[in-house]
Amino acid sequence: MTYTTAIFYFFAAILVFAGLRVITARNPVHAALFLVLAFFTAAGLWMLLEAEFLAITLVLVYVGAVMVLFLFVVMMLDINLDKLREGFWDYLPLAGFVSVLLVIEMVLILGSRHFGLDVMGAPAPHPADYSNTKELGRLLYTDYVYAFELAAVILLVAIVAAIALTLRRRKDSKYIDPAEQVKVKRNDRLRIVKMPAVKMQATQKPQAGEGEA
Repeated sequence: MTYTTAIFYFFAAILVFAGLRVITARNPVHAALFLVLAFFTAAGLWMLLEAEFLAITLVLVYVGAVMVLFLFVVMMLDINLDKLREGFWDYLPLAGFVSVLLVIEMVLILGSRHFGLDVMGAPAPHPADYSNTKELGRLLYTDYVYAFELAAVILLVAIVAAIALTLRRRKDSKYIDPAEQVKVKRNDRLRIVKMPAVKMQATQKPQAGEGEA
């Protein structure tokens, strides 16, 4: 076993473990942290494939931005875990059927003659002036330009839909117009009332029916 193969199996074992803990961890914060570990190990595998740009993008974009957002959302929301687990057994048969299909597909792919170290092998060495980012951009905007544009349109539609669902007027939600808040003045919200000071005399006796403190 070569050094590269040993490193690959090391990262692969950590990635499989982290992926299993993402779906089995009871605490959502722990699941998100295991997902961060999975992203880091996946970036290590990309480095072994000489895809440095994809590796650093996975770390900067997903770990540095997306996962931080996930952690903020998970920690700020009051998630009722008991309520989430109520319908677990109802969806278990369908989930088991889908899982069996996925396992069969993975066995057919990984166990075929078109997959393996002897067939795929290590990537060919590149010259010193080779640019991974340049090659990735050339493939994206030539061979996969239609798929790239389609993904961009889908993401744009998702962003517009999220904004529309968030800002829509509902009867059960409280909405304040920011423009009206900016135009508010002190006199519109605060009124100062002058009242004469009332002092109780020290010799004043309590009236009939009133008890002494």
